[in-house]
Amino acid sequence: MNDEVRELRELLPAVEAAVRAVGARLAAARPAEPIPGRTAAEAMAHFAELDGPAAAELRARLSELRPGAGWVTDELEGAVPAEGEWWLCDATDGAVQYLLGQQQWAVTATLVRDGAAVLAVVHAPQLGGRTYRAVRGGGAELDGRAVAPPERELAVAVAGTSQPPLVAADGPALRRAGASLTAVLAEVLAVRNLGPTALQVAQVGSGHLTLFWEYGMDAGNLLPGALIAAEAGAVVTDAAGAAWSTTSDSFLAAPPGLHGEVLRVLATVA
Repeated sequence: MNDEVRELRELLPAVEAAVRAVGARLAAARPAEPIPGRTAAEAMAHFAELDGPAAAELRARLSELRPGAGWVTDELEGAVPAEGEWWLCDATDGAVQYLLGQQQWAVTATLVRDGAAVLAVVHAPQLGGRTYRAVRGGGAELDGRAVAPPERELAVAVAGTSQPPLVAADGPALRRAGASLTAVLAEVLAVRNLGPTALQVAQVGSGHLTLFWEYGMDAGNLLPGALIAAEAGAVVTDAAGAAWSTTSDSFLAAPPGLHGEVLRVLATVA
């Protein structure tokens, strides 16, 4: 175990504790019924009343752990600094589900160094308290046990997908998202969108989803799950098979034996 892995593994329990504390507070505050709001502005105002204090608490806890790390203020923008050490976090990943009183939401915390994730925690408080965590070069865990993606035939695969928050403004990504859905549906058992992007990508690492793909730039949502999936042994690339980075305009995570097959399916999307 090298020094960086040792340092990150020592930091991991404290990060998980911070994420769990914020998750517990949000879970206790989440209404059972959908948050009222006829317009998007009204709904988001209600949400901000809950998410704002939770985000501030998460920032305070993590800043105490790494006083020298910066803070990415808006994970929806997708821009991740290429240099230095930064926290990229989402107190309520899956805001849409949270607003509707559903349980498919998570709290995420990712430590980024020079544009790459080196530590990630994804915690789903109301899905059995399931917690994924990983450090770069140190493997991935689900609830304290090491995970790896099982190999399956494409015909029995359950695929996950989603869209970046601002995909409607990205015409090519919007078109490819629709075309790829048609292409993948013809080859797999089922396609689902199971809530937070980070959680779905992490689930590829443990086999709870077989694969996940997406079009559009979405680094803020993809980074934590991408690290977890890759450390578990999944292959993480863009939709053309090139190495995925925070500036990639597409994403694919799949088990090694299936990744090439999925690339061939996605290659039919012009």
